[in-house]
Amino acid sequence: MTTLPPFEHTRVEDIASTVKTVRASFLAHKTRPLEFRLVQLRKLYWGLKDNENLVLEACKKDLGKPAFETYLTELSWCMNDIVFMSNNLARFAKDEVAEDIPFTNKLLGPRIVKDPLGTVLIIGAYNFPIQLSLGPLIGAIAAGCTAVLKPSESSPHAAAVLQKIIAQSLDPSCYTCIQGAVPETTALLDQKWDKIFYTGSAGVGTIIAKKAAETLTPVTLELGGRNPAIITKNADPRLAARRLLWAKTMNAGQVCVSQNFTMVDKEMLQPFLKECKVALQEFYPQGARQSPDYGRIVNLRQFQRLKKMVDDSNGKIVLGGTMDEADLFIEPTFVLVDSVQDSMIKDESFGPLLPILAIENLDEAIAIANEVHDTPLGLYPFGTKAEMEKVLSQTRSGGASFNDGFFHASIPTLAFGGVGSSGSGAYRGKASFDCFTHRRSVTRTPTWLEGMLDVRYPPYTLAKQKKLQGMNDLKPNFDREGRTIGWVAWLAGLIGIKSVATVIIAAAIKLYLQRRSKL
Repeated sequence: MTTLPPFEHTRVEDIASTVKTVRASFLAHKTRPLEFRLVQLRKLYWGLKDNENLVLEACKKDLGKPAFETYLTELSWCMNDIVFMSNNLARFAKDEVAEDIPFTNKLLGPRIVKDPLGTVLIIGAYNFPIQLSLGPLIGAIAAGCTAVLKPSESSPHAAAVLQKIIAQSLDPSCYTCIQGAVPETTALLDQKWDKIFYTGSAGVGTIIAKKAAETLTPVTLELGGRNPAIITKNADPRLAARRLLWAKTMNAGQVCVSQNFTMVDKEMLQPFLKECKVALQEFYPQGARQSPDYGRIVNLRQFQRLKKMVDDSNGKIVLGGTMDEADLFIEPTFVLVDSVQDSMIKDESFGPLLPILAIENLDEAIAIANEVHDTPLGLYPFGTKAEMEKVLSQTRSGGASFNDGFFHASIPTLAFGGVGSSGSGAYRGKASFDCFTHRRSVTRTPTWLEGMLDVRYPPYTLAKQKKLQGMNDLKPNFDREGRTIGWVAWLAGLIGIKSVATVIIAAAIKLYLQRRSKL
């Protein structure tokens, strides 16, 4: 048995001085050099590698998480992210030549400089306590920021391991870990930050956004959502059952991007339910409760919340339903409901509950998806290519996976984030670097250019205005009705030819093209 470090709350009175130290390190430009950032990332990699057993044990104790899941979604994920970021950091941090710059401004050498935002606060989540804490931190380190990490107190063993890894691996004057719950988080939010990154519920996200607004602090919010899955009459019921069951049993359903409810065409309802039963038996032949591959609910409060959703439902349990409060066990539970107002759909379950709503057709499913939560974190249509494209064009969501459950969110280097009430901002891969970076526009005006710049100085004259128009104005390629002008007329307008001359030149060009085509 691995001995886990204890979880100890940080003293609230120490938080201000800790943040002051971390900010001082940024203002001293300690994190600016790329080599410093690379060393920190590499040390973090080995900190994870050397404490692999602690991470596995902590996630098992906090969430009953199988070692396979912890390796796949926590350890391997973060270590690969570090290697990816290390290999690409120089490219990400390199100045960019500004694009789409008018010719008259190119002499000023406009470029984009990648500046770190500053000192940032990262607030992690309990469901993937390592990945959702270190993922943003990796981006902050790569961008050249200093950071304070506040892991979720609901996964205390993982939080304690994170603190140990960060203290042993990273420069303590630049990166530190604060432990605690509401009082400690409140004290952190009372400090001035250059950015706040939060992963969790929409309720807490709202509180953080309001607090950040008081000091005009930018935020990235990775929230949840009542994510819909849609199974049309043309879908493959076996494929849909297996893939959606995987998405809803990973981490015992405690995944912000898993489907919250599934709308099934009435013609497909019975075939789908039949395949769900088969898939459940295949995944957990000895039953989910006895399986070493099935996790547990994080704590009693969350267990009771999930149980109440089932108890308050007017739906019918068609598969599963077994619960054990002492073991924090909830079996994958399929419930057939008949209303979007049912307790199983009204709120995000964040657990292994699978409400199913029969629908008449795809149009009804799209209407319901837009009504229940018009900006979910994920969207999962199953059917033909045309049907999926229709769903994509008529709905909104943070991301979408066609014919699968949240596969888009399992690609480590694909930008991930919500929209509207499911969040704001994105990270992962290059997006993690961008998340903590300010793209600073920079120009350099040569001294010899002064003769061309006299047009901008008073006194303003008609001659200067005409000169400016010649240098500045773009010619439209559309008319007053908003219609695109043909290239001949556009070219004539571009070179300033008017009236009869325009007609003559256009006719000449047309005649030339006709003769050439006959050759």
